[in-house]
Amino acid sequence: MLLKLLAYFSFLLFAFLEGKRHLHMLQLEGYKNFRYLRCLRRGLSRFLNENKYIYLYVLLLFAIRSFKLGFTYELLVGWILILSYSEYIKFKSRRNVKKPLVFTYRATRLFILFMGLQVLFGLLLDEHIRDLLLYLIGLNLLLLISPLTLILANTLIYPLELLVQLTYLRSAQNRVKELNHITTVGITGSYGKTSTKHFVAAILSEKFNVLMTPGSYNTLMGVTKVIREKLGKEHEVFVCEMGAHQIGDIRELAKLVRPKVGVITSIGPQHLESFKSIENVIKTKFELVEELPPDGVAILNGDNEYCLSYSDKVANGRRVLFFGYERITPDLYVWAEDIKTTCRGLEFTVKVRDGQEFRCRTSLLGRHNVGNLLAAIAVALVLGMNLKEIERGIKRIAPVPHRLQLINSESGITVIDDSFNSNPVGFREALSCLKEMEGGKKVVVTPGMVELGEIEYEENRKAGLLLAETCDYVILVGKGRSKPILEGLCDAGFPSDKIKVVSNLEEAKRELARILRPGDIVLFENDLPDNYSE
Repeated sequence: MLLKLLAYFSFLLFAFLEGKRHLHMLQLEGYKNFRYLRCLRRGLSRFLNENKYIYLYVLLLFAIRSFKLGFTYELLVGWILILSYSEYIKFKSRRNVKKPLVFTYRATRLFILFMGLQVLFGLLLDEHIRDLLLYLIGLNLLLLISPLTLILANTLIYPLELLVQLTYLRSAQNRVKELNHITTVGITGSYGKTSTKHFVAAILSEKFNVLMTPGSYNTLMGVTKVIREKLGKEHEVFVCEMGAHQIGDIRELAKLVRPKVGVITSIGPQHLESFKSIENVIKTKFELVEELPPDGVAILNGDNEYCLSYSDKVANGRRVLFFGYERITPDLYVWAEDIKTTCRGLEFTVKVRDGQEFRCRTSLLGRHNVGNLLAAIAVALVLGMNLKEIERGIKRIAPVPHRLQLINSESGITVIDDSFNSNPVGFREALSCLKEMEGGKKVVVTPGMVELGEIEYEENRKAGLLLAETCDYVILVGKGRSKPILEGLCDAGFPSDKIKVVSNLEEAKRELARILRPGDIVLFENDLPDNYSE
């Protein structure tokens, strides 16, 4: 009896630790069971490797049971030690998470239910299994299927969460109706929306009292939280980033915040795992334009073929303005000329359709940021700001952390931090920026790109070809995930002794310390989310 009690409480402790880890993954996947299952499939080999000692111990218990051998106390101690070692391995591999678990009210409710189910299942095992060895085997299996138990808990609690969400959503809708003096600027796009949000807010702050959605608050419930907790009578402009993983997401957000100005920064093959096709991406992004009022203004990327080709289909009499720097269309409202990249950042001339112009200087890097700045300038012009105010606002802009952020270290090594996320367009822009910069050895650290669906392998292989043209040394992070980039590098004839494949970012940093010298430039291109790490 005492041994079973010790086994039961040990099980609850390990179930608590396992549950926290899996709750973190579920939270990163937006509490969506189908996305969490996809995450589990991606990480299956890692899961099996981390739990291999538990599987071996279960086999040992079966063998001892079959031959009717003893050692019950010793086996219980061994079981606890094996689980402790397995937990240590998992903790060690995940201690440097990029986005830690946040125990929100929702996460707390879900975790309490998960632990309640584990308590119940453990008691049911105790009720029906008297033999200690079989009981240990049962507890082992319960630990191994913890992800399924979490999915069950998430399914059971869904009606309550839906009711809570509807209550919060109704409260946010009422707040927006009350504060109808506020002009809302909605910003979406496959790439560049977060940077553009920061640029718009910085420039508009020169004239208006501005609230923008913080961090990566770009989902329906995230924006709802911002409206309920932060939006007030003192604000004049609300800058709202809008993210999406499926058709209808942008429409829901637009119906909530009711934007007067809608910005589409770009459209491309991002999040194809969930959208399935580029056509679905286009439809979803243009939901923002469709939800604008009749007197609303759509500001679109004139350098993007999808924005150009689809705008007429949904404009429906609304005012549509284009920004750009490649001059694909002559119908631009604001554009850039004479673009230069220096060690201090970008310089270019901003021109407006009415003939106004000024020279823009910023510490930002990357030609795509020229486009993002032009989008922000267009918003400011639409809201009645003059060029002097806009120039002063641009001076407020600092590089958005981890998005082509230029860092000049005391060691004389220049660091370009583009580690937030990566996509085919952003990857090319980052390498183009690196190519234009003058310095010593050019080094790139990257694990490649994710969430590209069926084209992911080929896009990463193409990235390898571009790397071969641009840099002197490449550090690939993740032995499995980096295979297509490695293939591209080899196809381009890049020297094998200038390629280093490492398991994690810590190993990459050690390699950088070995090879870098003053004057060298290193680009960190992408940092995998925790739910994509190998």
